[in-house]
Amino acid sequence: KGVYVGRNTHKLYENTMTVPFKSSITPIVREEILEQLGEIESCNNVQILFAIESGSRAWGFPSPDSDYDVRFIYAHQRDWYLSLTPGRDVIELPIKDDLDINGWDVRKALELMLKPNPVMLEWLSSPIRYQWNEPICQKLIGFSQKVAHGTACLNHYLSLADKQWNRNISGKDAVKIKKYFYVARPAMNIRWLRLKPGVIPPMNFQALMEGLELDGELSRAIEKLLVAKSESKELGLADRIPVIDDFIKFELDWAKERVKTISSPKIDVRLEADDLFRQIIQR
Repeated sequence: KGVYVGRNTHKLYENTMTVPFKSSITPIVREEILEQLGEIESCNNVQILFAIESGSRAWGFPSPDSDYDVRFIYAHQRDWYLSLTPGRDVIELPIKDDLDINGWDVRKALELMLKPNPVMLEWLSSPIRYQWNEPICQKLIGFSQKVAHGTACLNHYLSLADKQWNRNISGKDAVKIKKYFYVARPAMNIRWLRLKPGVIPPMNFQALMEGLELDGELSRAIEKLLVAKSESKELGLADRIPVIDDFIKFELDWAKERVKTISSPKIDVRLEADDLFRQIIQR
């Protein structure tokens, strides 16, 4: 448990950070989150396989009033899966104060990995862990190596960036700082996939920047924006920044052309997914 700053041995992931990850999770908040997770397990008769931070605090650009976005994967007892009536495959707590806690059943998680859905790849590489079943998580990471590929990731990050750009930045003179990062982060992931094919981008924004060795003007502009976000509330505004806009537009234009020419590899690992699912629920 705790903040993970070590190197992941999974070959699709690359830890490029030269300084330890600086967590914004205080001991008091961590204890409250762990208490909530414990209540989820006891009230729903499930076992949490892992619980991580998935939002701006894990990405590395929280605001003073950022929520805590806790996401987890859980498993029911074996007999729960043998019912003729499928049960609900998510657990969601009402957002209370600044705690946003919800999770997926492991069967749902594996089905999303088969698509593949890059969200699970990010969760498994989060630098902030609250609970972590090491043997099972290593199996999930190992399985992700067989289903992850650049095509799915590129489509995912292109969709995220393009949607946020059109909704929150295009045509505006000033934008919410957090929305700038909601576009800049997937755009940075696209650049990573362009320059480092075959390596899944790190979840943390600073690791992305370090791994890509951005030019000085762009790096300084982003660093300045990071400082502004760390000092402003979630609704803080910033003027448009041409060097960041140019970077985003270049990566989006490249991705839009690239997705036209690549196809998803046809890898059938459903039987292996079924076997992994059985291993997990039989534990």
